[in-house]
Amino acid sequence: MRTVGVDLAASPKLTAVAVVEWSTGAARLVDLVMPATDAEIADLVVGAEKIGVDAPFGWPDAFVDFVVAQHRGELGAGRSLDDIEQRRPLAYRRTDRVVVENGWGRPLSVSADQIAHVAFRAAGLIADLGVVDRVTGWAVEAYPAAALKHWGLTSRGYKGVARRAVLAASYESLLESAPWLDLSRHRELLTRDDNAFDAVITALIARAAASGQTFLPDHRDRSVAAREGWIHVPDCALGDLVR
Repeated sequence: MRTVGVDLAASPKLTAVAVVEWSTGAARLVDLVMPATDAEIADLVVGAEKIGVDAPFGWPDAFVDFVVAQHRGELGAGRSLDDIEQRRPLAYRRTDRVVVENGWGRPLSVSADQIAHVAFRAAGLIADLGVVDRVTGWAVEAYPAAALKHWGLTSRGYKGVARRAVLAASYESLLESAPWLDLSRHRELLTRDDNAFDAVITALIARAAASGQTFLPDHRDRSVAAREGWIHVPDCALGDLVR
């Protein structure tokens, strides 16, 4: 089996793609590409069973309705948007709230934080790849921080040039927890760039999704997740990925 993890950024320069080959009891990082354009991503995912993408796959229903109504001049009065609680449904998807409620992390808002351009690119990318199902399709939405937290690894504080020592420690911790994972060919980049590291974690999340080992929306959330997207958080141990 082959899975691909894409740590998507607004520009190709900071986008990393990890390709992992899986066999019984072992996995190997066979390719790690950075920077990566959409065309390069499309080439790298050929033959993959599952793709993980670290980017939102949609926007909150309430936000979409709000923007359309405002654009058409049909936004009703009395919304009390000076109250932050009234704005939260515009900012956070159902999947974002589920992640927070379960203590897995706090995803950025696709409509109110600094990832709008990433979401624009993600929408174009998954369309180019022919992904229709935003929940259990060929490509799934990933959130590395949640997976790292679930696996008991460092999930925060490793991003940025000033924190390379933390990133290097995170790399060693991952190998200690997953001795079956061969990353040796790409050690230098993985200990120097957090985008590359997140791409590998996203490829592991893709493996979890491919083997049915991630949390999925219940029947109440399935319809909204089909529109807004769904963050796949592993519900297995790291070692379960190679069984």
